[in-house]
Amino acid sequence: MNKIDIIPAIDIIDGKCVRLSQGDYNSKKVYNEDPLEVAKEFEDHGIKRLHLVDLDGAKAGRIINYKVLERIAGKTNLIIDFGGGLKRSQDLHIAFESGAQMVTGGSIAVKNSEEFESWIEQYGSEKIILGADAKDNKIAVTGWLEETDQKLIPFIKGYTEKGIQKVICTDISKDGMLQGPAIELYQEILGKLPELYLVASGGVSGIKDIEKLAEANIPAVIFGKAIYEGKIQLKELGRFLI
Repeated sequence: MNKIDIIPAIDIIDGKCVRLSQGDYNSKKVYNEDPLEVAKEFEDHGIKRLHLVDLDGAKAGRIINYKVLERIAGKTNLIIDFGGGLKRSQDLHIAFESGAQMVTGGSIAVKNSEEFESWIEQYGSEKIILGADAKDNKIAVTGWLEETDQKLIPFIKGYTEKGIQKVICTDISKDGMLQGPAIELYQEILGKLPELYLVASGGVSGIKDIEKLAEANIPAVIFGKAIYEGKIQLKELGRFLI
């Protein structure tokens, strides 16, 4: 089996672990009052990475749930990438101070490319991930509440030319729907940008989807709802964690 990095997601609203469907805040479902419990369970099953999203921050346009990040970083050894509402260098400073090893910038990369590029220069491409969320092959921003005219692959390519190496790509139509990931889209991206550390996000409905992504040579996968809804048991992930 091809290697694929396993990155479970914890999405935070009001300090609680939640999931949305297709980015719709009205579809919120609380899965755990304490995200640290969830993170510890991941770690207990051999998981090394965590994707932590501040959904309150994504809506507000500034970091809000950094205390949750601080607790998880302080009480686990997970490598955390943190996103949601990071707009100013001050937000990045708080995220890194609170224990994030990497941060993801999505809306900022569209709306203020100068600021985002300055982050790449300041922190380096190891620490800055580009969040490329797409609907019908076009970039969507602000917690997916807005669509833009920017086409997905040229958008990613533009940033690889500025040093970006890691991209989390979410096909919004798939997110939280448990209907399978956008494998063809990811293969198309990697066909044009083979060196990219591409993280597939959205749509994973079970262990078979992870196998298919691994077979398609996708470097990494983020998923959440499939775990919280019991479609994937954490112990099943062991064979991907060797």
